[in-house]
Amino acid sequence: MMCYSILGPFFPKEAEKKGASNTVIGMIFGCYALFDLLASLVFGKYLVHIGAKFMFVAGMFVSGGVTVLFGVLDQVPEGPVFIAMCFLVRITDAISFAAAITASSSILAKAFPNNVATVMGSLESFSGLGLVLGPPLGGFLYQSFGYEVPFILLGCIVLLMVPLNMCILPNYESDPGKHSFWKLIILPKVAFISFVITSLSSGFGFLDPTLSLFVLEKFNLPAGYVGLVFLGLALSYAISSPLVGLLSDKMPHLRKWLLVFGNLITAGCYMLLGPAPFLRIKSQLWLLVLILVINGISAGMSLIPAFPEILSCAHENGFEEGLSTLGLVSGLFGALWSVGAFLGPTLGGFLYEKIGFEWAAALQGLWALTSGLVMGLFYLLEHSRRRRRSKLQNILGTEEERTALLPDET
Repeated sequence: MMCYSILGPFFPKEAEKKGASNTVIGMIFGCYALFDLLASLVFGKYLVHIGAKFMFVAGMFVSGGVTVLFGVLDQVPEGPVFIAMCFLVRITDAISFAAAITASSSILAKAFPNNVATVMGSLESFSGLGLVLGPPLGGFLYQSFGYEVPFILLGCIVLLMVPLNMCILPNYESDPGKHSFWKLIILPKVAFISFVITSLSSGFGFLDPTLSLFVLEKFNLPAGYVGLVFLGLALSYAISSPLVGLLSDKMPHLRKWLLVFGNLITAGCYMLLGPAPFLRIKSQLWLLVLILVINGISAGMSLIPAFPEILSCAHENGFEEGLSTLGLVSGLFGALWSVGAFLGPTLGGFLYEKIGFEWAAALQGLWALTSGLVMGLFYLLEHSRRRRRSKLQNILGTEEERTALLPDET
């Protein structure tokens, strides 16, 4: 995640020097997610065939290598050649990242079947730490040593993790399942949760190409300090995720409301991020950082319960318990995250140019508001339907008891 997040503070400015427009920069960020989406679906489907451990280790190895390659792109001629090489390296990194993340989620859920939310929360905590450390470390290394060092250093760290994971990770054997992504995604609850995941990832992705430019223009901060602004979002997300996961495992009935209210709070955060012009609130740096902190907590509230909710829904609808279903859920989760992570920066870069950061952020908040309201309405209808079914079963049970007590007429 550090390899992914170090681009935020300085890459947009470097890409502009090489002749890339804001829209193209957004597409460079967004293409990562598009190919992550496609690769997640493939790897999730064939996880059992490839092997979870091999998929994870191979993904780490390739990701580390292409991160090092990204560090030498400043030597490439500006214009179309530079842009094409950025796309090529990002696409390769996306495919390898999808392999590692899909495999890691499945391995953890398989190893800790009774604490899926807690484990996923812990995983997201370290993802959040990567998001926390990436921008300030990247900005510091960029200011001190130039463009190449951040990528080469982190790429080498990832490569060093490969032999360590080869020794530590367990091997899990499993038979291929008979179910598919299509059977999973057409389940109504899974479809609505998918909308929530896409909305959240779009919000995170939206900030990548736009927030650093907005802060540089609005508050005139140097690149090293821009990374610290990202700290508020990522640090609060990293701290809150394992706590939300623990709460979700201890009290599963709260998952639905964490999902709903997390989205509604997130919507309010994006409205206040600019803030939206119709609110007539002056933009201030302390307010921006505070909103990012709240947004990190609300994103954790919505995201962490999503994985166990999809998994429990799959099991309730006949999906077998095992690595094949975990692969499908992990692949779907990664693919949905990638849809939003593609749309967020791509549309964000375009809207930033056309209508400015304030209105673009407000539109992003509208998406989160819609997904929260739709999810809440679904849960209310589901609760009402269950109550009616319970009453009907009670009535039928009472009638059967009365019939059994009546004397036989002969």
